[in-house]
Amino acid sequence: MSNELTDKAFWANYWESKKGLAFSIPRSYTFYKLLEDIAIKHYPETAIELGGFPGYYAILLKKYFGLYTTLFDFYVHPSVLKEVLNANQLSEQDIEIIEGDLFNYNPLRQYDLVLSCGLIEHFNDTKDIIARHLQFLKPGGTLFITLPNFTGVNGWVQRKYDMSNYEKHNISSMNPQLLAGYCKELGLKNVEANYYGKFSIWLENKSEQTGLVKAFLKTLWLTGKVATKIIPVESKRLSPYIVVKATK
Repeated sequence: MSNELTDKAFWANYWESKKGLAFSIPRSYTFYKLLEDIAIKHYPETAIELGGFPGYYAILLKKYFGLYTTLFDFYVHPSVLKEVLNANQLSEQDIEIIEGDLFNYNPLRQYDLVLSCGLIEHFNDTKDIIARHLQFLKPGGTLFITLPNFTGVNGWVQRKYDMSNYEKHNISSMNPQLLAGYCKELGLKNVEANYYGKFSIWLENKSEQTGLVKAFLKTLWLTGKVATKIIPVESKRLSPYIVVKATK
């Protein structure tokens, strides 16, 4: 892949180091309500999750909404995929799997819903990677993109305690106004781009941190949760995600 901040070796090591990947995806899973809203309003029959290994959202859409779903990723770890599917009473026959490079792939079909969750921030040219989504999207179809927000408190945590992970992200992409502008320049309609979610923080390397750091992060997490429960706001400083929705 060109223009990327990660490579196949990075993702192989990443997935092999992760624990607890195989679980039954609940209705309370992140972005479920937003995807339910799309399903109710637009009645999609097909969907593809780009860069989504191990396919949690492709599985969610199949499991709860009965969509014909496809998982497309640059790297697919077969044993991890099988475990995740089994945990959700599914097999590889239930979801189409495509291992490929977005920069060298010509889709055989287009889909009613094209989504990616945590993909576009790993590329330097944000407009270009959004445009890559559109080759998979039917006219009238829905584009749904999410990415982490590292421009607030969560970004400070990443910089302070996991700079190597922070550097794998294009922080300039984490701008709702910029993302909405790119979508409009690409000819998309009904564009929405907003910060999403109440306060949260996380670390990929949490298990490697000292007890003191873990205690501090837990206190910070609880403080933020309490504050945003009292004053439920979604903002640049506190929200953990950015969500983009548009139609072709």
